[in-house]
Amino acid sequence: MKFPKPYADLAQRGRVASGLVLAVSFFWLAKPTVGRLIVGAVISTGGLLLRAWAAGHLAKNERLATSGPYAWVRNPLYLGSAIAAAGLAFAGREWLMAMVFALVFVLIYLPAIQLEEEHLGKLFSGYGRYASRVPFLLPRPPQEPREARFSFSRYIRNQEYKALAAWLVALVWLWWRLPQGR
Repeated sequence: MKFPKPYADLAQRGRVASGLVLAVSFFWLAKPTVGRLIVGAVISTGGLLLRAWAAGHLAKNERLATSGPYAWVRNPLYLGSAIAAAGLAFAGREWLMAMVFALVFVLIYLPAIQLEEEHLGKLFSGYGRYASRVPFLLPRPPQEPREARFSFSRYIRNQEYKALAAWLVALVWLWWRLPQGR
């Protein structure tokens, strides 16, 4: 799906505001149960771990990330966010919240990904070749193995701990929202 550049630019600038919409809808609408919270936490943990793995392989604007999860999928940070959001929406047990999450992903994050990929294509001459062999958002095993190690310092430099903090706040909120009899 190709978005018109003016819309993609607007969506890119609206990412922070959309995050606030997601947070408000999540905090307002969530009606978790213990079982849904456990399953949702497991799902969202998978997304958070994918984001952490990706952040440890990403040297923003310095080199094209092609190792770790970037060998499997071009946008592992966004995929991890989508998985984490899906897990939290599942735990929150409210279809309207899941719809808001899905709409924001399609209308805000997909255009932002498009802009980022255009930027990477200009920044790195090998991006077109990489993009032709690595899928956009649905992972598949790498065709060519990549040898690069996870770097905890890159994880910190990319400030991925903020995603961990937000995830912990969301889980605490869901726990607090459980019915009193739990």
